[in-house]
Amino acid sequence: MNNGSHRIVLTGGPGGGKTTALDLIRRELGERVAVVPETATILFSGGFPRRHEKEACELAQKSIFHVQRNMEDIQRSLYPDRVLLCDRGTIDGAAYWPNGVEDFFTSQNMTMKEEFKRYDAVIFFESAAVGNFAIDNGNPIRTESNKQAIELDTRLRELWAQHPHFVYVPHQESFFAKIKNAVEAIQKILA
Repeated sequence: MNNGSHRIVLTGGPGGGKTTALDLIRRELGERVAVVPETATILFSGGFPRRHEKEACELAQKSIFHVQRNMEDIQRSLYPDRVLLCDRGTIDGAAYWPNGVEDFFTSQNMTMKEEFKRYDAVIFFESAAVGNFAIDNGNPIRTESNKQAIELDTRLRELWAQHPHFVYVPHQESFFAKIKNAVEAIQKILA
């Protein structure tokens, strides 16, 4: 497979360092990569309502799913020869879905197996909340407590661990060590 056709997801629970790592990885790998930013952050910071009522949550996750897919496809068409690094993937919505994983995929009219085919590899960043570190970094979009972050981290890991090319990057006290592990994993995927 041509390196440019790779699509790699960086995912994990809130406070895992995905977005910061993505920026540093992009700098390390340079023009070889194109980044797909986190759709939920774009929508919620743009005024999309973030509510916890069942119907509102479902509608938000459906929107995130479709915008995520479209953003990935736009980046692929703009940068056909680059590796796509995605800040989260379409499957993440299943961890936030109020009626469970199966209902999420049914509501999107697809299967998890079909959706896995969009991605060549998954790099999972464990949340710092697992190490009992505070995840509140002043980001107004992040509303989860440490307990909620750990729960989401667990649900996301259970989903993505089923991908045939799943790489787990555990929480570490040194964020630089965590990033180094992620860069090495990506380089190995591309080798």
